[in-house]
Amino acid sequence: MNDPFSTNSSHWPVSRVDRVASVNARIGWKALTASEYQADGFAFLSTPNIKSERIDFENVNYISEYRYNESPELKLTEGDVLLAKDGNTLGITNIVKELPRPATVNGSIAVIRPHGIRPEFLRYVLASDAIQGRIAALKDGMGVPHLFQWDIRRLPVLLPPTEEQQRIADFLDTETTRIDDMARQHSRVRQLLAERATTLIDSEVDRLASKYGFSRLRRTATHFEQGTSPQCNNISAGIDEWGVLKVSAVKDGIFYPDENKQLPEDVPPTRRYEVHEGDLLITRANTPSLVGSTSVVPATRDKLMISDKIFRVTLSPDLDPNYLVQVAGSSRIRGLCAAVSHGTSQSMVNLKVEEIKEWPIPAAPLNEQRAFVDSLNQHHEKSARLRSSIDRQLSLLAERRQALITAAVTGQLDVTTAGRAAVG
Repeated sequence: MNDPFSTNSSHWPVSRVDRVASVNARIGWKALTASEYQADGFAFLSTPNIKSERIDFENVNYISEYRYNESPELKLTEGDVLLAKDGNTLGITNIVKELPRPATVNGSIAVIRPHGIRPEFLRYVLASDAIQGRIAALKDGMGVPHLFQWDIRRLPVLLPPTEEQQRIADFLDTETTRIDDMARQHSRVRQLLAERATTLIDSEVDRLASKYGFSRLRRTATHFEQGTSPQCNNISAGIDEWGVLKVSAVKDGIFYPDENKQLPEDVPPTRRYEVHEGDLLITRANTPSLVGSTSVVPATRDKLMISDKIFRVTLSPDLDPNYLVQVAGSSRIRGLCAAVSHGTSQSMVNLKVEEIKEWPIPAAPLNEQRAFVDSLNQHHEKSARLRSSIDRQLSLLAERRQALITAAVTGQLDVTTAGRAAVG
C-alpha cells in the first residue's frame, strides 16, 4: 500500500496527533498494586476492557478516590479516544461514547483527547492500516511491545473539513456495524460446530460407560514425566535449533510444534525431554478452560523438548492414547479440570498428577476404543473443513473492514457516493 501521507491524493492537509489532540498516559503505576483494588469505586480500565466494539465498564478493577484523583489528566470524559500502547494488544483503539461511572485507565492505555478533530474520525484514523503500519514499525520493548507517548503525538493525520470528518465517521459506523454483524453470525456457526462436537463426544463416552463402566486413569497411566523450563528466547526455534514447547503447543487434541521458544545457544538441551512421534502430552498449567489439554504427537520435527508445564504420560497397552485424547475432551473431564485446578491467578492454574490420575475413562476394550476414535476423527474432519471455510470468510470480512476504514480516512473512497451505492 502507498503511503497516503506522501501521495495525499485527497489534497487534505496533513497534521499530527499532537496538533489536534492531547496525549496522556500513566507513567508507571505510582506504586499501585493489585492489593489496592476495591470491591467498588472508580473504574480502572485495562486493555481487555477496550477490545470489543464498546468499552466494557462492568468487568473492571476498582480503585479508590485518592488513586483516581492522582492523575486528573487521565480521568475519562466522553469523546476520549483510547489507544493500547503496550503488549500484544498494542494498537487497539476505542472511543468513550458514554461514561456510566467515573473511570480512568492503567499504564497500558493512552488517553487521546481531541480538540481540533472529530473524536469519531480520529478513532478510525488510528485504526487504519496507514497508522497501524506505523505503530508496528515504531513499537519498542524487549519481550513486551511498547509505544512511547512521543511517538503517538507525532503520528500523522490527514485532516478533511469537519463536516467531511463526521460524514466519514457516520459512514464507517454503518458499514463496520454491518460487517461486524456478518462476522458475529459466522462466529456463532463456528461455536455451534464446537458445541456439536462436544455433544457427540459426550454421547459416545456415556454410551461406552453404560456398557463397560468407568475406570480411573491411574489404572492405566504407568508413568508421568515433567519437562524443564530454562530461560528461553522469545522467538520460535529454527528447524535446526532446540526449542522448549509452550502450553499452547497442546490444545483441542492437536499438537502444534511451532508453539515453542528458542533455547539459547549457551544452554545445553536436556535430550531426555525431547518429544517423539506417539508421545502422549497433557498440560498441567494453563487457563481454567485449557488446563489438562491433551494430544498425541504425530510425526514431527526434531529438537523440541517438553517444558515443566507439560506432562509426558506413558500408558499401559490396553489404553489407546488417541482414545484418551478424545475422552479428555468430554464435558465430564473438562469440568473436572476446571473444578480441581488451583493457583493464585485465574489466567494460569495448575493440575497435580494425582488429579489427572482420577480422570474417569470408559473401560472399553481396544477394538471399541479404536472404533470410537475412527468415528470421531471422521466427524472432526468434516467439521474442520467447515471451520476452515468459516475462517476464510471471517478473514475476508476483517480485510474488507480494514480496507474500508483505511480508504475512507485517507480520502481514497468518496463516502457520499459509496453511501448512496450501499443504500441502493
